[in-house]
Amino acid sequence: MDMVVLASIGAIIILGLAAYAAYLLKKLNKQKQLIQQHQALAIAKRNAKIFESVDTLCLAGIQGQCDLSELSIRLCNILDYVQGEQRIDVAECYPALSELFKVVKDMARGDERQQLAKQERMKQNLARHKTETRLNDAIIAELKDLQGRVAPLNQQISIQMK
Repeated sequence: MDMVVLASIGAIIILGLAAYAAYLLKKLNKQKQLIQQHQALAIAKRNAKIFESVDTLCLAGIQGQCDLSELSIRLCNILDYVQGEQRIDVAECYPALSELFKVVKDMARGDERQQLAKQERMKQNLARHKTETRLNDAIIAELKDLQGRVAPLNQQISIQMK
């Protein structure tokens, strides 16, 4: 009889531990889902900020308030930071913008530009200006397209905690 009682108590303990383990496993899975939701939300918020900046840059370029070469550098670099399904392949979708970026990305800027010899600076200016002039209309059209593409993505994200 003592053996039956001990076996029963052992079985009850094992069942209790199994139930507790199942509870902890369920809680862990729920926590993993919550972490994934938070990561997705963080990516969406970050992308929304990026698209807000892209929208502003596109508007400045369309209105002629910003140099197209400077704009191409800023847009191509900032669009590299977009994550997830909203990622935009600039080289494929916006070839004129990408071409101008490839021409000017390695040119000296700021203080580095001032250190260049006058002839080298003029050579870079000529190459940049030729490319800007040749691609001007195509880039403006691409900026309008890009602005239209990011506008629906540039929305505030409501945060709901459950």
